Order: sequence, then C-alpha cells, then structure tokens
Amino acid sequence: MCGILAVLGCAADKRGRVLELSRRLKHRGPDWSGLRQVGDCYLSHQRLAIIDPASGDQPLYNEDRSVVVTVNGEIYNHEHLRTQLSASGHSFRTGSDCEVIAHLYEEHGEGFVDMLDGVFSFVLFDTRNEGASSFMAARDAIGVTPLYIGWGVDGSVWISSEMKALHDECEHFEIFPPGHLYSSKSGDFSRWYNPPWYDHDVIPSVPYDPLALRSAFEKAVIKRLMTDVPFGVLLSGGLDSSLVAAVAVRHLAGTAASRRWGTKLHSFCVGLEGSPDLKAAREVAEHLGTLHHEFCFTVQDGIDAVEDVIYHTETYDVTTIRASTPMFLMSRKIKSLGVKMVISGEGSDEIFGGYLYFHKAPNKEEFHRETCRKIKALHQYDCLRANKATSAWGLEARVPFLDKDFINHAMAIDPDWKMVRPDLGRIEKWVLRKAFDDEEQPFLPKHILYRQKEQFSDGVGYSWIDGLKDHAASKVSDKMLSNAKFIFPHNTPTTKEAYYYRMIFERLFPEKPAILTVPGGPSVACSTAKAVEWDAHWSGNLDPSGRAALGVHLAAYHHGDQQQQQNNTPASMAAGAKKARTISKLTTTPPGVTIEG
Repeated sequence: MCGILAVLGCAADKRGRVLELSRRLKHRGPDWSGLRQVGDCYLSHQRLAIIDPASGDQPLYNEDRSVVVTVNGEIYNHEHLRTQLSASGHSFRTGSDCEVIAHLYEEHGEGFVDMLDGVFSFVLFDTRNEGASSFMAARDAIGVTPLYIGWGVDGSVWISSEMKALHDECEHFEIFPPGHLYSSKSGDFSRWYNPPWYDHDVIPSVPYDPLALRSAFEKAVIKRLMTDVPFGVLLSGGLDSSLVAAVAVRHLAGTAASRRWGTKLHSFCVGLEGSPDLKAAREVAEHLGTLHHEFCFTVQDGIDAVEDVIYHTETYDVTTIRASTPMFLMSRKIKSLGVKMVISGEGSDEIFGGYLYFHKAPNKEEFHRETCRKIKALHQYDCLRANKATSAWGLEARVPFLDKDFINHAMAIDPDWKMVRPDLGRIEKWVLRKAFDDEEQPFLPKHILYRQKEQFSDGVGYSWIDGLKDHAASKVSDKMLSNAKFIFPHNTPTTKEAYYYRMIFERLFPEKPAILTVPGGPSVACSTAKAVEWDAHWSGNLDPSGRAALGVHLAAYHHGDQQQQQNNTPASMAAGAKKARTISKLTTTPPGVTIEG
C-alpha cells in the first residue's frame, strides 16, 4: 500500500509544506516519492512498488498529462481494462495497474469507479477546462485502504491516506466514507457502491451452494497473487488464514510465480511462546508444505510498542490496539526478510458470523442484519488494523475475503444456513468450513478446518491481553478512572486499559475531529452495540475479547469436537467422500446444487 496526500485549492504557495506533510506517510511508501503541482493544487505520492516497480512511479497521467491521479491500492482487473481502453485508442506509459484510472475517467467521466475490481483510494485532477479545473476522489467498497478528508479555513480541501498528514492543517476533518466518491463539481459525497445487502431489511434467500462458495473464494485469492515482488501469507492457524494459504499453495504449484520466488510459499505467524496460534500455524504449514516463519514476542515487547502502534493505527479502540500490536511487530520482521506483500484472512467473521457472540443470534434476520452492520464498520476496525499495522513498515496486506464479488456472493446466501446450530452439527462459519471439507484431497486437517474461532489478540496468547490490563492498571489510578467522564466526555473509557490508550491517542492527535474518527459503544467479543442485547448476562462483562462471550467460548470447543466426531463416523465419512469427489471434479457450479442440513 502507498501513501497519498492531495491539497486542493490553497490560498498560498504550500509546496514546501505539502512535501513536509507527505513525508509523514513515507513509511507507507518507502520506494519513491512524487509530487505534481497545478496552480493551487498538489497531488503527492509515497510509493510502495508492488506492480511494475521499474516504471510505475506516481502521480500517473493520461496521454497528454491533462488528467493526473495519485492512487493507493491495487486494481486486479487492470489487464482486462487495458485491453478495452487500448481498443478505444488509449495508450499507456507504464505497466502500473493504477494507470487505467486516468484513462477510464477520460472515457467515462466520474461514473467509472464501479468498473474497478480491487481496493483503492485515489484523487484525480482534471486540468482540461482552462480556469474550471475539477477533481474527484474515491475509496474502495469496504474501506480496505484508509482515507481521510479535511477542509482548511482558506477553502482548501485535503485528502490523505492517514490522519497524521492533515490533522494539524484542517479546521475540520473526518473519515472518507468507503464506497463513496467526492466530486468538486457537486462539493459533496455520493455512494457508488450499492450492493443488494446494503439494505438491512432485505433478507437474502439464495440456497447455500458449497461449490459456488468455494469457487468464489478461490477466485478472490488467486487474483490477489498478482505481484512483481516477493510475497507470502499470514498464517495464524485459524480457519480463515489457513484457507487463504491452502488455496494459494494449490494455485501456485508449478506456476511461474512459484518458480520466480522459490519452490515454496512463505508463511508467517506471531505469538507469545507456546501460544495457540503458533502451534496451530506450525501444523497447517507442515500440512501445506509452506516455508514457515515463526516470530515470538514477549508481553513487554508489545507494551513497549503500544505508543508506536497507536501513532500508526490512529485509533484508541481497545480491540484494534490489542490485535494491531502483534501484527505491527510481525510486519517489521517480515519486511526484514525482503517480503513486500502478504495475503491475510480478515473479513470472514463479519461475512459469515464467525465471532462467538453470533451463537446467541435469536433468528436469521437478526443474524443477517448484524453481519451487515459488521461489514459496514470494518474500515474502522479490522481493515484499519490490517492496513496500517503492516503499512507502518512498508508491507502490503491483501484480504481476499473482502473481494467485492465474493462478498456479494456470500451475502446473498440465506442466513439460515449461516446460523450456529449445534443440534445439526453446525458451528460458527459452518458454510465456509463445509465448502472446503474435501475428504479426497483435504485442503486442511479436519481439526483445523473445524477449529473454534480465536480472535487474533486471544490467539497470540491469552497472557497478552492480561499483560496489557496489568500494565494499564499501573499507569491509571482509580481516581483517574472515576473522573474519566469529565476528561473524556466523548466515548468515555470505562476501563483502565481504554483510559491508558486514550491518553496516548490524545497526546498524538489532540484535535476534536480526530477523537470523533474512532467508534465507541458497548461491545462483547467484538459485537456491535445492538448485538449486546442478545444476552442479558453480557451487560456486566463488556470486554471485546472472545473469552467475554460467557457460556459460548468453552461450549464452542465442545461443539467443534462434536462436529469433528460426526464427520469421522463411517457413515458420514463415506457420504463426505462421495460429496468431496463430486466437488473436486467440478470446475463450474451446476445450477440448483444445495446441501441438506
């Protein structure tokens, strides 16, 4: 991922200041810097070179350089778009996947954004109308790439990948909403991403088709293997990252990419010594044959890094900081090995209801609405963590579960199939597990395929969270916490850990708009405030750790064991093998295929 900063309509010469502020984003793009000034407008770029490292420097242009664009992201269908644009007479200067944006704008105006298959944040400046230049900015569907927008007292508009490049220059700033574009012509936002699931009141009814779900996910992973630099996978040993690794290994076997970067896919895991993730990831890596790298950290290592983590992630959200810190430490190690891109498993729990509190969903309608709420909020939580914790060290993380086509497919499934049903042997994310339950050519060991959900901050070792709480208790007194509502009237911290993070955040980002960029409200095991209502017992145990889902965390292990035992009975193994043979032989999905409960 790269870093972009656009300053549009300044009242004075700000080239020096723009360069200074753009350098605050250099961690996102250590490979090259670029700046284009047109009158009182500036587009700057800090590049992390993944595609076409030799000639893809930004900003990028159309043929006569009258349209200029600075982009953070990856456009996975750029070759298809290039072919179409070339047939229309467009010519390209670079091999960058992002150059198509300038030409698509020439061809289609501002309505081209939905044609992009990828993740992106960009600002485009059109100089073709003398004296009436215009600009537009857009952010990808889910908000995998971060983006902020601000307004100066001189009438200028500021747009940046991270808050740190604009927070002390703008009178007001806020998160640029995912799936939206901003046009100078209207001076306002409009939503370009309008999938059917965006309306919470429309409950999908498409029957579950395991073949189609597996195929959609494989396509999402494969398109993210597009790279001209060394890459790997983040492998925690949980279901999601293990499936990403399994699909990548199968696709890369014998391909040019495999021969170019070595015969084995590199996998990476982080945890405290003896943590659940390290053990499970080691087993998955052995099963898949990856070249595996384990990174151990201590609780003190993590505590020492917390301030840096808050600076880079730009949040005081407890869950995000807990999970970002191990990822931040691991990313530095990965980059030291020469790897510049990794594929990760974020997004699955939001789409399939994988968090343990989903066990308490009262019906399929509430289950579905909660998944919608969770996906819409991802840009403030897991997307923010995955992007900023890795970009802090110039490492790019790609997330196939948040592929636009895959989300549209998965969110069209009747949510009754996603419901946790122990009486039918269905644990959380059963539809995903079953789609990859291949007896003939196993993607994963059975007990990994049906391993209970562990939130990342839990899986790296339970003593990590306990250590953070103890450290915060040594820094925040009872008296400080009792006065929290006066010191922090917005999103008032209710624990010493939250108070500790808030103190650090407000020292780094003291402006009120910065405080407002972070979400709040009650949560248990990563739930939204609405889902806390599902169980009255949770109201006294509002902690975002998965262990806070009282009556679920340990019970879910038991259900997972039951599921595995059911799958290992002679009758179920025979049926499963027959089904697996059918799945493995089909490359396309026949219409009307479903699985009975």
